[in-house]
Amino acid sequence: MARTDFNQLLEAGVHFGHLKRKWNPKMAPYIFMEKGGIHIIDLHKTAVKVDEAAAAIKQIAKSGRRILFVATKKQAKEIVAEKVQAVGMPYVTERWPGGMLTNFPTIRKAVKKMATIDKMSNDGTYDNFSKREKLQIARQRAKLEKNLGSIADLTRLPAALFVVDVQKEFNAVREAKRLNIPVFAMVDTCCDPTDIDYVIPANDDSAKSIAVILDAVCGAINEGLEERRIEKEKEAEESAAKEAVAEKRPRTRKSVKVAEAEAPVAEEEAPAAEE
Repeated sequence: MARTDFNQLLEAGVHFGHLKRKWNPKMAPYIFMEKGGIHIIDLHKTAVKVDEAAAAIKQIAKSGRRILFVATKKQAKEIVAEKVQAVGMPYVTERWPGGMLTNFPTIRKAVKKMATIDKMSNDGTYDNFSKREKLQIARQRAKLEKNLGSIADLTRLPAALFVVDVQKEFNAVREAKRLNIPVFAMVDTCCDPTDIDYVIPANDDSAKSIAVILDAVCGAINEGLEERRIEKEKEAEESAAKEAVAEKRPRTRKSVKVAEAEAPVAEEEAPAAEE
């Protein structure tokens, strides 16, 4: 896995923190200096943390589990949707639905409702409704699609959360911690990193900064998925080879001797059975 490039982080403005007066003292270990009233993040530490997070995320993807990405702030929405969709992971870029993790069965019911509406459209049931009913169902379907469409294939709780701006997404982080789901996050100088398992100190307000961190994370996911695919193919080939060898395996001397030894016994027992 390629290491994070320091210069790339610098060019993307990952090092720009918040105003000094807005800082959170718990982010002090990740702050390099203060310049013009703004805290500057230590990019050497950011690079190390990105690599640590990417390595852990790669293993999760390789194991076949899902990582849920959460980013509802304006600067991150499109970037997250585009990059995360490309690696086939679920994401939330609209309002975080309360209880999404802690009350997951209810969320799944809403997703199934969306699937039911689609089924009605396909099998002709939808045509039997009045114009007003069709309009209501269409609006309901659009609302569900907007809020839950990106997690439609999330059939069980995610193995991890990746959050952009922990201050804004505090509900998501709180739910994840209640369920012991590890949290990866971009954490700016104004945020509290206490509840974050994998802290990536970075500017979470810049689209370029968000993009460069997500490139590293999604790249790790791609590597994990590719390694998983190769391993599965190798296992399938080995299994097929073993089956082929078993089918072509000749009879051993031992099996021939056993067959010869059993044959006379069978012949002797036959007349006895007739008597």
